[in-house]
Amino acid sequence: MLTLAPLAGMAQIAKIAINGAGTEGAPGGIWLIALASLACLFLGLALIAAGELAAHLADNRLTHGLRRALVERLSRVPLGWFSSRASGEVKQAMQDDIGTLHELTAHYYTTLGRAGGAILFSVVYMLVVDWRMAIASLLPFPFYYLIFGAAKKAISEERMTQFVTGQARINNAVIEFVNGIPVVKAFGVSGKAHGAYREAVDAFTKAFLSFTQPLVAPLANANAIIAPVTVLGVVLAFGTLFVSLGWIAPVDVLPFALIAPGISGPLMLLGFISHGVANGTAAAQRVQALLETERLEQPAPGTLQVPAGTEVRFENVGYAYDGQNAVLSSIDLTLAPGTVTAVVGASGAGKSTLARLLLRFFDPTEGRILLGGADLRLIETSQLYRSIGFVLQDVRLVNASVYDNIALGRPCASRQQVEAAAQAASIHERILALPRGYDSVVGEDAKLSGGEEQRICIARAVLLDPPVLVLDEATSAADAENEAAIQKALSRMARGRTLLVVAHRLDTIMHADRIVVMEDGAVREQGTHAQLLSAGGAYARLWQSGGYADAVQEAVAP
Repeated sequence: MLTLAPLAGMAQIAKIAINGAGTEGAPGGIWLIALASLACLFLGLALIAAGELAAHLADNRLTHGLRRALVERLSRVPLGWFSSRASGEVKQAMQDDIGTLHELTAHYYTTLGRAGGAILFSVVYMLVVDWRMAIASLLPFPFYYLIFGAAKKAISEERMTQFVTGQARINNAVIEFVNGIPVVKAFGVSGKAHGAYREAVDAFTKAFLSFTQPLVAPLANANAIIAPVTVLGVVLAFGTLFVSLGWIAPVDVLPFALIAPGISGPLMLLGFISHGVANGTAAAQRVQALLETERLEQPAPGTLQVPAGTEVRFENVGYAYDGQNAVLSSIDLTLAPGTVTAVVGASGAGKSTLARLLLRFFDPTEGRILLGGADLRLIETSQLYRSIGFVLQDVRLVNASVYDNIALGRPCASRQQVEAAAQAASIHERILALPRGYDSVVGEDAKLSGGEEQRICIARAVLLDPPVLVLDEATSAADAENEAAIQKALSRMARGRTLLVVAHRLDTIMHADRIVVMEDGAVREQGTHAQLLSAGGAYARLWQSGGYADAVQEAVAP
């Protein structure tokens, strides 16, 4: 409001110049008004700067707190949660949506204050000068709100939802497409690969047009009605009429000609920032949803249990995704210390789910899993992952040095220990061949094949030195040469440990102490390789379907 004081000062100076020219004290009055106007202008600018500073500091604290809270929350969600979420969805909430909130918290309230203050000052000032001329000058603005309000009602909540959903779908499509570029180039299927991205863009285009088309014409008309030149025309028309009627003097029209058109800008700005409120609200809801993601329950301090040994027992374990789609049922299984238990079965039989339950990627919906007599749900997380190591088919390396990737689970390890783990995983020589050796950064100057990344993961597990080890298709990313190296590394690592091995190739687990065959989420058979072949059941059928018929005959021969 203070920054608009010079406009009122100009009008007052004009009156003095016209009506009081030559009178005693007129120059002094003009200088006094000019100085007061300048003082108000600079004070107003100082207050605006202070408001902007306060808002940005508050926004910085808010976004910093939100990002920390999101990271803290995501560090406590079940690890299996990430497999059911697109990375673009998490990225949108943690980066894009918090960026949208920046516009809301850092700019919305200060803009609202400036625009609202300017409008309030202008209306009050004009009413004080002449209420009749004030009402006439404000006539265009109610029509603006009538048209603008009708246009906003034309946008249904469904269209808004489609618009926001379309944005999220494009985020996911971009990330998936970029991540898949090497495969696309290798297999020359660019047409199909572009399809998902193109469909996402086309769907968003339709949602965008559906969202904006009802607004275009009404908003154009509404903005034309309150354009400064339109408002000035209304002021001059009514001013001429009132002067002709003798209600006001010609000089009294000047304040309205200066002030009324200035309302247009703040009013349009209020309409513009209302869109920011809608976007900010949707962004806040997505961030809030992520903040309310289910957490993996942690044991209360008084209920903590410590494993006594390395025996693993599954007791009547069942699991259903979202509590409805059953994946496992009635699993009773014991992994004796120092033995190798292999889990086999067709795709979708529940093998990997069983392994991930032992790793507590999620908790069973029925039954319980015991490690050394302690329920996994009552073991402190760091203790659990010191006791159970894993190498999964989905290789996960972080954007850090090779050294840091190996030492991820044991950051206090010495250089010698890290190198010894790499040697045990048959990856030490390959690391030394990298541009900066162990200091090479994964994804930058450390270009590794899938099998080499797998061996980095094995080195990570070796360094952790857990008494229980879970291997889920640990050679799935390897070529023949890498597979041999991985098998050799795993054989060294398995000595003296309790192993749960999820395998697709049956010839890799022939010598396991026990083989468990799963079908439709349940255990169908278990025994040694020879026992299961002799039984002629599900395992024998899997063996035959893999092209091992001769081996079957040899195994069952007297």
